[in-house]
Formats: sequence, C-alpha cells, structure tokens
Amino acid sequence: MFPSPYLSVIVPAYNEGRVIESTLSAMRAYLDRQSYDYEILVSADGNDDTREKVARLAAVDNRVSVLGNAQRGGKGRAIRNAVMRARGEIVGFVDADYKTPIDEIEKILPWFDDGFDIVFGSRALFQSRIENPQKWYRRVGSWGFKIAMHLIVGLWHVGDTQCGFKFYRARVARDLFRRMRIDGYMFDVDLLYLASRSGYDMKEVGIRWRDDGDSRLALVSGNWQNLKDLFRIRFSAYPLPVVQPAEQMARAA
Repeated sequence: MFPSPYLSVIVPAYNEGRVIESTLSAMRAYLDRQSYDYEILVSADGNDDTREKVARLAAVDNRVSVLGNAQRGGKGRAIRNAVMRARGEIVGFVDADYKTPIDEIEKILPWFDDGFDIVFGSRALFQSRIENPQKWYRRVGSWGFKIAMHLIVGLWHVGDTQCGFKFYRARVARDLFRRMRIDGYMFDVDLLYLASRSGYDMKEVGIRWRDDGDSRLALVSGNWQNLKDLFRIRFSAYPLPVVQPAEQMARAA
C-alpha cells in the first residue's frame, strides 16, 4: 500500500480525448517539482478515447488513475466518485480543458495553513487575471446567472461560484460530496451553499483563467435546467454535517 499523498487533484473529463494528454503532461511537469506527494484522478465519462489514453499513462505512473464509464452522469457525480477514492489531505478539482493552470495552486494551498476548510479560485476578484475572456453573449449569460443565483440561493459573499478550481480538506470534501444533491453544472453552487450552511470556513482567491471557447452548456435547455436546480438547492432539506469545521475543532481542542 502506497503512503497517502498530500494533494489529490481530480480532473473531471467528458469526451476530453483531444486535450487530456497535454493537460496531464502539464500538471505532472509542475507537480513533479513540488516537495509534496500527489495523485491525479481522472474521472472520465463519455464515449471517446479519454479513459484509454489515461489508462495507458496510469500503467506507467501509479500516481495517475482513471474511473468513469460511457454514460454521462454529470460533472458533480464524476467528481464525487473521485472524491470518495482520493487519499490526499487536500482534495480538489481542475477542469480537463486547463482553463486555470495547476501552478495557480500556489495561491490556494497557503490558506489551508491559516485554518480555512475550502479555498476556491475566482474570476471575479481584483486579483483575478482573465487572459482570454468568454464571448460577449456568454459573459451576458454569466452576469444574468449570477444575479439569479444570488436572488434564489443567496451566497452574496461569493463572487464566482462556477470557476473549476476548488480545493477542500479531505474530511470536508467527503462530507459535502456525500450530502450534495446536484449532479449537473449547479453542483458548485450546491457545494458552496451546503458549506456555508454547515459553518465551514471558505476563502475565495483570484486566479488566472482563459476561455477556450469549448462550452458544453446549451444556452436555452442548459440554463433552464440550471434555474430548476437553483430552486432545488434553495428548498432542499440537507442532512446535517458529520464533521466539525476546522475552527470548531480547534476551539474544542
């Protein structure tokens, strides 16, 4: 049995065979230079060759593993399945299209030493750097979504719920992903809403981000489903947390 790594990076991938090898190569090149041990879990749904490409890499590098199947279960479910297999002290996810490079984790990890339970990247802060913005109609849609999300769910203290660069203490990740209800695009909102209600300490951090123009969200049907999911989040009855936030544990000690 291999010792547990410090960092578990989950890469959700739906038919990402075109980019998955370059993404994993860039991630491994950076992580290999760090002082801590790591693992990469690719949770790949879809019917292209993504899983096969990752499996070939996993055969020669035991820090890489792959899971998933041909049926699309949703990004939230894909990440949840990987969270339950992750062995690291810190667990998080990075999108397969690499809109945010892994070296931005240097802005994330120090906040865990300050006691935060969840640290997540944001495109909405002064320190954020958007290297290639979305097309104008996507930006308008994002602005409209943000207003609707705040009015329905709240989370007024969160500037960007949808950036795919989020990290958690392992026990917090397992608790939240066990209790989450949304498998689709709104799983980010679901997790942050649940974390806020549970009293976990969250830190939003400005990061680098660039759009690649490959959005999988249908403008009409996708956003209609998102709207329904926001109401589901707002009015769901969630189970209570099974672990205490870091601040409460420190006080108890």
